[in-house]
Amino acid sequence: MTANTIELVSLSRDARNVLRFLEVSYGIYRDDPYWVAPLLMDLKKVFTDENPLFSHAEMALWVAARNGRDVGRIAGIIDQAHNSTHKESVAFFGFFECVDDREVSRRLFQEVIHWASNKGMKRVLGPMNPTSNDECGLLVDGFDSTPVFMMTYNPRYYAELVLAEGFRKAKDLLAFYMDFSKCPLDRLARLAEKTRKRHPELMFTPIRKATLTRDLAKVKEVYNAAWQENWGFVPMTDAEIDFMASRLKPLLVEGLIWVAETATEPVGFMLALPDYNAVLQPLLGRLLTPKLLGFLPYALGWKCPPRCRVITLGVKEKYRNRGLEAVMLTEGFKTGFKIGFKDAEASWILEDNTMMCRLLETFGGKVYKTYRLYEREVLSQPQAE
Repeated sequence: MTANTIELVSLSRDARNVLRFLEVSYGIYRDDPYWVAPLLMDLKKVFTDENPLFSHAEMALWVAARNGRDVGRIAGIIDQAHNSTHKESVAFFGFFECVDDREVSRRLFQEVIHWASNKGMKRVLGPMNPTSNDECGLLVDGFDSTPVFMMTYNPRYYAELVLAEGFRKAKDLLAFYMDFSKCPLDRLARLAEKTRKRHPELMFTPIRKATLTRDLAKVKEVYNAAWQENWGFVPMTDAEIDFMASRLKPLLVEGLIWVAETATEPVGFMLALPDYNAVLQPLLGRLLTPKLLGFLPYALGWKCPPRCRVITLGVKEKYRNRGLEAVMLTEGFKTGFKIGFKDAEASWILEDNTMMCRLLETFGGKVYKTYRLYEREVLSQPQAE
């Protein structure tokens, strides 16, 4: 083996191999001031059989090594729930990290494509980390700031590496920035009040940690109904909702999570969280560090970061265009002002979700980051350079 030979290593999902897989990113971002390492303790759970995703999905992991050092990684994912819902044969690529070297990235992508072909898949789509119900998309615009909590981040050159392997754009996902000082909250509050008067049958209730277990059934019903027509959406099972809730529950802030309902059914849902990335960055993904002392006041709820992220906002189809979304956003923003948030990100929104884009623009939102999903046929080959 020559000094520059790239070795591709297949990894199992046991704890030791998952840690090796995840630690690849530390070499990639060592000098990047914007990268925020995800908490390893939490991210490891995604790869274990504790994750109910694996009741209907399979995942393969690879790292690329050169000169004894891991210089890239990639995962292949086949989600039977996705393929059943959309009546297609698609594999995802995800958790992609790589040095700026097309030889390394080519080996990684070729391995995923070969694996997908052997599994009978016709198309590869990604990045999905590991599905569209989790973190997904490659950052292609908006590199001048840190990512918010549970949003992806990557170097600029990743897009070139992906395109070099014959991938093309499948869909863009947008992130909106909202400056609280410029948000016309008084006008929006009046509009929200009109909605309440016009539809007195609607109730808007904040979800609390104490009521989360009871309210999860409402969340699941709205989530799976409101997004069912969205591109790439796959309904979440009860177990998947419970798994996600168990990961997020310690981070919930009362007044940032709302359910809209009638006397007979839940019809709308909004979830926002403080942007913990602002205070997690110094930890470098690890809790067992002296820097944990700086994070503890936020973990215990004594302090709150200066920004929040609106993660989910949806209404069942027959209740749209009645102002429910505006009411929930307004209530969340009222809480944000009390807490002391300076700004917010709403993400992600499909590029062709015109109604939601217009609503966020009404709140003063502007697109400031774009994430892209790519696809390619399994059998097609990249063009020669």
